[in-house]
Amino acid sequence: MQTWKEYYLHRSKLEHHMASGRPSADYTCLAMRGHKGKIVAMAYLSNNEHVFGAGKLRSVVCTASTDGTIRAWQVQEGIQIWSSPTQEVPFVKVITVPQYKLAISTDAHGTIKVWDGETGEELAAFSTSSSSCSLVTFSVNKQLFLAAATAGGAIYILEVPNLNQVSHITAFQNSSIDLLLCSPDKQWLVAGSTENADTSLKIFYIDCLINPTDEPPISCSLPVNNCAVVCCLPKAPARIAVMHKDGMSVEMNITVFDLAVKKSKYKTEVLAQQIASFTLPGGTRTTAILMEGHGTETILLGCGSELKLYSIFGTQLEVFQDHKNTITSLWVDSFRVVTSSMDLSLRVYTWKKVNKISSLTGRYHLLGGSHRWSRGFTEVACDNISIVGVVAESDGKSILRAYSFNL
Repeated sequence: MQTWKEYYLHRSKLEHHMASGRPSADYTCLAMRGHKGKIVAMAYLSNNEHVFGAGKLRSVVCTASTDGTIRAWQVQEGIQIWSSPTQEVPFVKVITVPQYKLAISTDAHGTIKVWDGETGEELAAFSTSSSSCSLVTFSVNKQLFLAAATAGGAIYILEVPNLNQVSHITAFQNSSIDLLLCSPDKQWLVAGSTENADTSLKIFYIDCLINPTDEPPISCSLPVNNCAVVCCLPKAPARIAVMHKDGMSVEMNITVFDLAVKKSKYKTEVLAQQIASFTLPGGTRTTAILMEGHGTETILLGCGSELKLYSIFGTQLEVFQDHKNTITSLWVDSFRVVTSSMDLSLRVYTWKKVNKISSLTGRYHLLGGSHRWSRGFTEVACDNISIVGVVAESDGKSILRAYSFNL
């Protein structure tokens, strides 16, 4: 049995390595090749809460590619564990459910598949007959569900792993749903479209979706249109931040809502209380922006080559200008932030509290190889013992570059 002292010593040693990032001394870097196309999505299959002192630590990531395969990789050894059979239709997305050891994919024909994360066996399939699907999982009373939103504006609720259909609604008429997330308290499903400027975000009460009746599900529309990005504030029960434009304005706004349910004897309704709203500086108006939430009141933005921190009330907390090219993805958790960029580097930051306000400390960068062969990093993910980035190669293919930290 491992004791709290053993755990503390192992974890503090590992955190020291992840905070200093010295090549060879703190981590080893391996390239993982095998896909014959572009890697379009990546996610960790292994659980983030690693057990220390029980033999070798093992991280596993899953990837989806335009070459028509889903693959799993062992990070510390840099080897492929399994690959799905090649299909003609390219995959466009993969998400994972580490606690169930499952991977869930969708392809360019809207076919959803569930894979056994340990063996690569296909467990179930479901067709939405859509050109694209957005996916999010949530668990209610120990039952796992999948919400799948389509290019036609429909939302399917499916049981996992068998993909039995629980409900099906039309959320939007002729508007592709490409914004989809579940609130931290698993009570609300948020859906929206970036394609249709007149489409507002819709909030659905999840209980109505998993226990359907003849009545339409309880929902409401938020008073924002022309949405670009939406994210959760993970430490608040049901708080979301929405980036959007108002009317003909070119300025980007961020509005924050708290969601709640109001039940009376005769009806149940959604309450969406606006708690904050602010306008971003003009320099961000034409830049593709990435947005993630941290804690209850901190928003991170990837604006071009800059990483910016804001409070939800509009105070700019910090700006980092470490990258020389566009930031392509943000990884945010309770310990650190990792950014990937087309400058072929990853930047690692750690959280700290200053006067009860969250701030970041820039630690180091990880290089992804040579610009002669590679275009840049397109995605990054992290767990407690490794960081993995997707590198776009000059020949149109992708590889993984894994950084395993020494214990």
